[in-house]
Amino acid sequence: MTKFTDLNLNAKVLKAIEEAGYESPTPIQAGAIPPALEGRDVLGIAQTGTGKTASFTLPMLSLLARGRARARMPRSLVLCPTRELAAQVAENFDTYSKHLKLTKALLIGGVSFKEQDKLIDKGVDVLIATPGRLLDHFERGKLILSDVKVMVVDEADRMLDMGFIPDIERIFGLTPFTRQTLFFSATMAPEIERITNTFLSNPERIEVARQATTSENIEQGVVMFKGSRKDREASEKRKLLRLLIDAEGEKCTNAIIFCNRKMDVDIVAKSLKKYGYDAAPIHGDLDQSQRTKTLEGFRAGELRFLVASDVAARGLDVPSVSHVFNFDVPSHAEDYVHRIGRTGRAGRDGKAIMICQPRDEKNFEDVERLVQKEIPRIENPLGQAKPAEEASDIPAKSDDKPKRTRSRSRKADKPAEAPVEDKQPQAEKAEAKADAKTDDKAQPEKAEALQDERKSGRGNKDEKKSRGGRGRGDKRGGNDNRVVGLGDHTPDFIGLSFRERI
Repeated sequence: MTKFTDLNLNAKVLKAIEEAGYESPTPIQAGAIPPALEGRDVLGIAQTGTGKTASFTLPMLSLLARGRARARMPRSLVLCPTRELAAQVAENFDTYSKHLKLTKALLIGGVSFKEQDKLIDKGVDVLIATPGRLLDHFERGKLILSDVKVMVVDEADRMLDMGFIPDIERIFGLTPFTRQTLFFSATMAPEIERITNTFLSNPERIEVARQATTSENIEQGVVMFKGSRKDREASEKRKLLRLLIDAEGEKCTNAIIFCNRKMDVDIVAKSLKKYGYDAAPIHGDLDQSQRTKTLEGFRAGELRFLVASDVAARGLDVPSVSHVFNFDVPSHAEDYVHRIGRTGRAGRDGKAIMICQPRDEKNFEDVERLVQKEIPRIENPLGQAKPAEEASDIPAKSDDKPKRTRSRSRKADKPAEAPVEDKQPQAEKAEAKADAKTDDKAQPEKAEALQDERKSGRGNKDEKKSRGGRGRGDKRGGNDNRVVGLGDHTPDFIGLSFRERI
């Protein structure tokens, strides 16, 4: 078996490795370290949790053991997609370089520019940065990359997902053509392969496992879930998560729960706290100090459940994570490999459980196609919805129909009053006939009175016409000369002109 002492590393680096408790390298380390020490470009492809960070950290320290950095001109550069991964790389350098007089600087967001500028001005041997913050310093004229001898791109596939590829290409153009490049990724997308062909010179390709494979010591499972009703789906899904956690019992010492959206991260974390679970959220919108505090608490065992977005799927090195729960099926199948890679690290056993809804089945098929295996189904602790329960929701919806038809039925209510008159008692009908007879006797008198009223009415109208006005004009105060408009209300001067001609 190969040991670190067989890899021609610097004696002081070997001493630090021994003090850290490591004797034998992992396959990716054994394959990448020798060509890196020879000065060759390296393309490393390995699943997460296999020790890729030490694969470039150890040879870099051995190569940089001699020499001194100049102000604002770092001797090596390590690019990481997230702040957490950059901080982890910095910790690895601290562990393995404690017997070497090498300086480092960490350039990440959420930290003051002034403190970072002070470190750069003194000169650093190792510069660890995220692409965005690195370019910010460069554009401010605080950084010169013309003296970079070794450049490392870690988690290149994550860089692709986060849209950093244009920044990576620009940074490559700012570094010397003679640099040594170490390129590491868990998957090899076509875009990444194009970059390696462009910027790497005859690289040594080390592929210790088939691309996008999951570790054999991780037990995987998926629960197929469908909510009873759309408005209860979210709460039932959170209840299912709690039941899955409870079913693991004491085996679940700690766990990372992944959600696709930052909003869901906060909601799930609050829900778990409400039901007595020790949980805290972590995602890109939180302050760096809060993210660091949460991660430190999780590493130290003070926090049991870490609810995270994919910002924690890469570079979160906590060897003793017992479980990973995928609250959502990842949108990108490659993220599934990185998520469950947070458990089962360093040869330990782990377990990964995923919740799949009907709308996620397409993404789930992509995951199974990528890992080239069928993920075992787990029985749903909530059980299947009963047909009777599903049918009970139907009347609730049909109750709305009478409300909608009430306004339309008002017209139909009026004819219904006609039959009521037919159901009058016989006595009332007899009284009505008697009244009708008396009305017939009085009819001639009423008719004469009506004729008199009509004649008098016509006379009044004739009087009003002779004055050129109308009945409405009298109501307005009898103003005959008032012009009220055309149409029915004809102006007075038009009427006068007609009378003169007649």
